[in-house]
Amino acid sequence: MVNDAGVGVGLDLGILFWFVILMLFIYPQLRHRILENERLKLIQRIEAKTGSRVVTMIHRQERITFFGIPFYRYIDVEDSEQVLRAIRMTPPNMPLTLVLHTPGGLVLAAAQIALALKDHPAKKTVIVPHYAMSGGTLIALAADEIIMDRHAVLGPVDPQLGDPRGGAMPAASILRVVQEKGRERVRDETLIKADIAEKAIRQMEELIVELTRDRLGEERARELAKIMASGTWTHDYPLTVKRLQELGINVNTQVPQEVYQLMSLYPQPAQARPSVEFVPAPYTPTRPRQASR
Repeated sequence: MVNDAGVGVGLDLGILFWFVILMLFIYPQLRHRILENERLKLIQRIEAKTGSRVVTMIHRQERITFFGIPFYRYIDVEDSEQVLRAIRMTPPNMPLTLVLHTPGGLVLAAAQIALALKDHPAKKTVIVPHYAMSGGTLIALAADEIIMDRHAVLGPVDPQLGDPRGGAMPAASILRVVQEKGRERVRDETLIKADIAEKAIRQMEELIVELTRDRLGEERARELAKIMASGTWTHDYPLTVKRLQELGINVNTQVPQEVYQLMSLYPQPAQARPSVEFVPAPYTPTRPRQASR
């Protein structure tokens, strides 16, 4: 004879099980949608504060899947398609602000974005709250003004050539090896890489000149291109606000507070966060009272 209480408990557990499974699927998507709505509200506030059309390109990891798998982002062709579409939809007389946070990415995509940004008739501003390396720096160079946090950084734009065995290899380093050893002492494969490396550096320098000539003049633009693209530093070398200003790049540090709030709405997976904790409010801790004598 079947126990009615046992059947009831079984049904309750079954319903609870499927409810938990359903929430595991729905909750990440619901949370992502809430974050998107909050981002749009902040973007509208930044637009009102700056009097410009605001476009964001923020590459962080977000867990939105059932299994919590993070998406690693970098500048790709999809980004260039979306940013170019946003620029086309912006009236010619409306200033344009791009909030940029990226480790870099495809040169083709970054170059498309940079050239489209430069061609926009009204004022172009790039805001960098933390970092914009490699292709991100190339995009920033297209702006009339770069606004950075006092401790934010850009990076060199020296080309990196893909290698199946060694990963990305600096084009300038490949050329240096051939120059030091001599062409007759290196393999044909290395000579081919050196030929590609020379072209890549020349093309990058010409692109930088095209992006900055109007503001810096021909001579200074070519000097900047040589420094940024010819392997003066390692590819991850941090170019600080001070260093950029020394190079003649128009940078200020008046980042709108709303931009920092916006960045907090692009969370990374918990396991990817550094082991840093603090009370999230500006305040002065109360000093302990000294014992009276």
